[in-house]
Amino acid sequence: MEKSWLDKWNERYSKEEFAFGEEPNEYLKEQLEKLPAGKILFPAEGEGRNAVFAANLGWDSYAFDISSEGKNKALRLAEANQVKIDYQVGELQTLNYTPEQFDAIALIYAHFPADIKSSLHKMLDKLLRKGGVVIFEAFSKKHLEYVTKNEKVGGPKDIGSLFSIEEIKSDFANYDVITLEEKVIELNEGLFHNGTGSVIRFAGRKLR
Repeated sequence: MEKSWLDKWNERYSKEEFAFGEEPNEYLKEQLEKLPAGKILFPAEGEGRNAVFAANLGWDSYAFDISSEGKNKALRLAEANQVKIDYQVGELQTLNYTPEQFDAIALIYAHFPADIKSSLHKMLDKLLRKGGVVIFEAFSKKHLEYVTKNEKVGGPKDIGSLFSIEEIKSDFANYDVITLEEKVIELNEGLFHNGTGSVIRFAGRKLR
């Protein structure tokens, strides 16, 4: 991962306030409350709001990010909520997760660089057991027009890092689709997700 990318996130997460707030993402909350607790992985989890929420529901909550500052904030948030999360710092291929380790994987605004995002999805798929669930929310390619008008809504400004329904269908082809939609929503998450944006929402159950 480029140093400039790492520096960006360490700087953002080093502030006292939580960049995206302390409350869980609404779509994640809605989907997770339908599932029995098990083991869940949060890639690119930042300051831990979603992993801590899952732990509060009784999940064994695992997370990773490239940002050590993100981990520091996440562990503080977990302590404040009197829960534990397993949080590693590094890129996925350097971490010690095992095939079929997880019952769910939650990709919440996990905008990886364009040249690696599909390969990372396929690596993550191997970590999910058959019958496990992926929960995904991230900005769509149409979001570019929204962030151009209002930078406060956040999100990448290069179209390659944004998502389409076709990409999600391709990356998660071996899934029974529970939800897959492109939707315009109002975001109010901390300092960096505020305003109208276009997102892809996906929930799917692994078939094989």
